[in-house]
Amino acid sequence: MKTIIFPEKNSWDNLCRRPAINKANLEEVVQAIISDVKKEKDKAIYYYSEKFDGVTPGNLKISSTEIIESIRQIPTELKTAINTAKTNIENFHSAQLLPEPVIETFKGVRCWRKSVAIEKVGLYIPGGTAPLFSTVLMLGIPAKLAGCKEIVICTPPGKDGNVSPLILYTAQLVGITDIYKIGGAQAIAAMAYGTESVPKVYKIFGPGNQYVTKAKEMVQQDGIAIDMPAGPSEVLIISDGTASPEFIAADLLSQAEHGTDSQVIMLTNNREMIEKVKDEIEKQLQSLPRKDIARQALENSKLILLPSLDYCIDFSNLYAPEHLIINTSDTSPLANRVINAGSVFLGPYSCESAGDYATGTNHTLPTNGSAKNYSGVSTESFLKKISFQEVSVEGIRNLGPVIELMAEAEFLSGHKNAVSVRLKSIQDG
Repeated sequence: MKTIIFPEKNSWDNLCRRPAINKANLEEVVQAIISDVKKEKDKAIYYYSEKFDGVTPGNLKISSTEIIESIRQIPTELKTAINTAKTNIENFHSAQLLPEPVIETFKGVRCWRKSVAIEKVGLYIPGGTAPLFSTVLMLGIPAKLAGCKEIVICTPPGKDGNVSPLILYTAQLVGITDIYKIGGAQAIAAMAYGTESVPKVYKIFGPGNQYVTKAKEMVQQDGIAIDMPAGPSEVLIISDGTASPEFIAADLLSQAEHGTDSQVIMLTNNREMIEKVKDEIEKQLQSLPRKDIARQALENSKLILLPSLDYCIDFSNLYAPEHLIINTSDTSPLANRVINAGSVFLGPYSCESAGDYATGTNHTLPTNGSAKNYSGVSTESFLKKISFQEVSVEGIRNLGPVIELMAEAEFLSGHKNAVSVRLKSIQDG
């Protein structure tokens, strides 16, 4: 990790840049995949599955037999753990389903909003180096709570042509059985446009590699909604001299092991903390099975010494991290100043892993600075809001003249007339 001591504020923008990703021909490759899937449908899916994943998946849709078999393969203790996480996620996300009141905005004018579930949604679940069955919980549960009628999962098969039993088990636990053995940009295209096997959806959710991310961006331009812009995972930690270097190092490594393009950052006002954390990282790194991945991620990561914790929170708000851990003696003053972050973890025992799995908050979060203008996935992400208004005779009589004047000022006589004929009708009895 790079150590940076008291950087000038005019260098902060540069320090906030994420690791550069080799995007040579990325858009061209993804556009070709999308075009092929639109034209050739399932045929293109099979072609790209063999080309990129090295497998011919057979039936694209997972059978009920495969799902039932997955249930038998999961140890009881792990099933209990997954159920605990499921309950916590349901508790947190069900509380987001709040009714909205009817508002009388003007005498005789009533306005309200109705929440309606997006009918068809697609969930992309990564399954490459790490089958993220936890993402099934994070996306499937709010989709179910919102009331989405059709929920489709696409996830890549392993080299044996099978999908991880953990993903299948978790999906059926949530209540999703429309699962397809498709990964990469071709999965996004299949859900966006539909194939003989995969139904078309209205909104696509889920993290993925640069090809998945680019595919989501491109289908969005074609009118298919997506959850948010997303890129490699990241964590930023603010610590002072009271924090445990062992805890800090563990949190940095937990995120670094996600992928070689992940980025982890520690900000501190304590110089000694930097050396202690460096030592702990090297010590803990040796025991990680994914240490080679983590080590590459650490090459693009930073330990930054700043003059005060006030400087630390200012830097964090500029960086806008996906995950923000505040591990200081008093977290409240800094927590109250957070304005840009996907999810915040307060205190020494609130490790980022807790939010990734089981506290109940969602782990599908904006990355690459998108936390400045995007929220993480919630139950509301699967809902759309329809506004209603009801204007009574009294309402149009009171508000009509206001509308007429405004329409006339915009030279929209038809708009004015729609009010005028009603006012005349009332006047004529």
